[in-house]
Amino acid sequence: MLTLHHARKLAGKLGPGLITGAADDDPSGLATYSQAGAQFGAGLLWTLALTTPLMIAIQMVSARIGWLTGRGLAANIRDLLPRWMTVSLVALLVFANTLNIAADIAAMGEALQLIVGGPEHGHALVFGALCTILPLWLSYESMVRVLKWLTLALLSYVAVVFMLHVDWDHVLVQTLIPNFEATGDYWMVVVAVLGTTISPYLFFWQASQEAEQRRQIDQDAAVAPLLRQGAFAREHLYRIKLDTVVGMVFSNAIAFCVMLTTAITLNQHGVTDVQTTRQAAEALRPLAGDFTFALFALGIIGTGMLAVPVLAGSAAYAVADAFEWRAGFDHDVMEAKGFFGVVAASTIIGTLVDFTPLDPIKALIWSAVANGVIAVPIMAVMMWLGSRVEVLGDFTLSRRHRVLGWLATAVMAAAVVGMLVSA
Repeated sequence: MLTLHHARKLAGKLGPGLITGAADDDPSGLATYSQAGAQFGAGLLWTLALTTPLMIAIQMVSARIGWLTGRGLAANIRDLLPRWMTVSLVALLVFANTLNIAADIAAMGEALQLIVGGPEHGHALVFGALCTILPLWLSYESMVRVLKWLTLALLSYVAVVFMLHVDWDHVLVQTLIPNFEATGDYWMVVVAVLGTTISPYLFFWQASQEAEQRRQIDQDAAVAPLLRQGAFAREHLYRIKLDTVVGMVFSNAIAFCVMLTTAITLNQHGVTDVQTTRQAAEALRPLAGDFTFALFALGIIGTGMLAVPVLAGSAAYAVADAFEWRAGFDHDVMEAKGFFGVVAASTIIGTLVDFTPLDPIKALIWSAVANGVIAVPIMAVMMWLGSRVEVLGDFTLSRRHRVLGWLATAVMAAAVVGMLVSA
């Protein structure tokens, strides 16, 4: 029986993996899942069943690289690839992350407008300011605590599902047995779902967070000598495994609930063209009631406040590692000016995009597709790093882990090829 003591003990072991998983369900991700559910009903639920073990495997690779080396993913990639290639991958990551930030902040502003009224751009400015200031103001420990609490916002989508009538037998069949369609739209959405679920910014964030934890241990004179002991390393690798499994299962469970909600309420009522979370929330109101609508809208705000710092932080980690700058939320702003500069700049630029003719919300599906394409070479490099003794020492990936990691890479690559061939 799970007691309060056991729950607190488990919560203490959760951190980078849980936050990474929850940040995966940002407003842009929710828009992708909503579109998949509205356009194809329950026909794409299989993608979430497929990606769960693959997502766990690839995120564990990034976490292991970060903790065992004490360096972020971009720093490790920099040692392997030519500088121009590393910088190019980082530039693509920063571009995609900034576009995601723009979309997330715009979605939060629209969600609050739906609930309380007022100007959506004014709300977006408030959220942009909060997401810029909080990472600069809070300490690393406080930042982690805030992000952990914000993961609870995602439970609103579980509540929404249990307020609807669900044919669970049909859902189980659709989840376990794929029903492929040979159309470009179908495969583009498949790639978008995969790109949203297995996303490059998650790799960089979790690796860097684990590297920060490792550096904190290195600085503790009483604990640092234990790093040379295999038992100590294995204990932390088990903690990483538990944290990652819980985080990724939680992430895909929420994605499942969102896709299922829109499949039941929108697709079954002929609403198949949903491009934004706002459209999904508005369409839910007459079909599922005001309370369901409010839960869906409030969840958008909570997930956005969680995801934007992660998106900005992962971009900052990647840039700092690529150019060998000091990085990490455990530093003061003046100690890591470049790192915090990227955090602030990506958030501010993302907010300002909301005031330009460019509609970041409509570009979400293409951002997710771009993430899916970019992820393939990054995942291949990660798997290569995870198999190198000179990188991970005695803790290189096991055969099972290598199989799952390469399978995740192959699935992502196959989905991209399928999209291009059927386009």
